[in-house]
Amino acid sequence: MEKARVFVGVDVAKDHVDVALSDEPASRYRNDEAGIAQLVQVLRESQPELVVMEASGGYHRRLLAALAVAGIAAAAVNPRQVRDFAKAAGRLEKTDQVDAQVLRQFAQRMRPTVRALPDEQTQLMNELLGRRRQIVEMLVAERNRLNQASSRAVRRDLEQHIKWLLKRLKDTDAELDAQVSSTPLWNAKVELLRQLDGVGRVTALTLLSAVPELGTLNRRQIAKLVGVAPLAHDSGQSRGRRHIWGGRADARATLYMATLVATRRSPVIGAFYKRLLRAGKLKKVALVACMRKLLTIANAVMKKHLQQQTTAVQS
Repeated sequence: MEKARVFVGVDVAKDHVDVALSDEPASRYRNDEAGIAQLVQVLRESQPELVVMEASGGYHRRLLAALAVAGIAAAAVNPRQVRDFAKAAGRLEKTDQVDAQVLRQFAQRMRPTVRALPDEQTQLMNELLGRRRQIVEMLVAERNRLNQASSRAVRRDLEQHIKWLLKRLKDTDAELDAQVSSTPLWNAKVELLRQLDGVGRVTALTLLSAVPELGTLNRRQIAKLVGVAPLAHDSGQSRGRRHIWGGRADARATLYMATLVATRRSPVIGAFYKRLLRAGKLKKVALVACMRKLLTIANAVMKKHLQQQTTAVQS
């Protein structure tokens, strides 16, 4: 008799994880090294086909890494997809136990793609870039407060904090440069992307860290992954307006700023943008199309680079 396939749902919290291996109530383990080790041993014995958890809050990373090391197929999925799946299944209640069961059902029916974990260098870059975004956001907020403050004491305090944040931003940029310089592979990729009009150092780093699949997918796949692919909204004889949806927000936000520059500086992107406007496209629609085109060009550049590397290794 063929062995039944096992699918596992894991609801991850800061201090514990709830694990559903069957229709029975979920089991709870501590979200620390000892608890994760115990869970990995249980999953090894169960031999699951797929383990699914939500990618939220960063608390899932330790478990995901441990499962990858143990050779257990696992995927971290978008929480919005799981919430929509639960609503469609009529599971309106929400507890850790219920969430684990919903994730198990999601794994069994949807079979999300298992993606390779980012390497250590990519994870470090992700954290540094994330910290840089936080500092920039704080700078914008503090400068807005400075514009509105009338108290001399408050203004002095804000000015001192802005000065400190500017130093932290400079230090973070220096750390990013040091990490890139110490890794020839990253340095080569960054320099390749920086040759594209509109793509600066931070944009190149963000694309490489947020979209490690760059250069390994075709143009349709990479556009959908980032969230700049036009999605149909048709019904019967009605043809609705196409919209972009989902994808990787960090990469898309960076790509948007790069495209604004590229429409003015890049002969290719600029001409494409003007042609779309002359055809009657809304500026926002034309800009998204340019974002997709810039991403496609970056993807092609990285694909050629990876092919050259493969050829060099084989020869």
